[in-house]
Amino acid sequence: MNTVTGETVRCDIETRTEASLKALKHCLEAAGTSLENVVMVRIYAANSGFYSAINRVYSRHFPENPPSRTFVPVAWWPMEFDIEIECVAVG
Repeated sequence: MNTVTGETVRCDIETRTEASLKALKHCLEAAGTSLENVVMVRIYAANSGFYSAINRVYSRHFPENPPSRTFVPVAWWPMEFDIEIECVAVG
């Protein structure tokens, strides 16, 4: 999601992953925390073939001591986007 316009980003999976992680960072900062305080991430993707591309972007945002992560391929996806990322962070 574009954090300025709120619109869904429509492009390749790496760009969508980047946009998702930027939106996640924005939400964390609004809550008074940051990516450095993330302890668990769950990534839902409409295609298991996206794993490598998503992982490339993910590793740039969590270069050292990455949080635990679960990658969940979703067989049926009713939304107009094809990736969703959620996390648990500490204060």
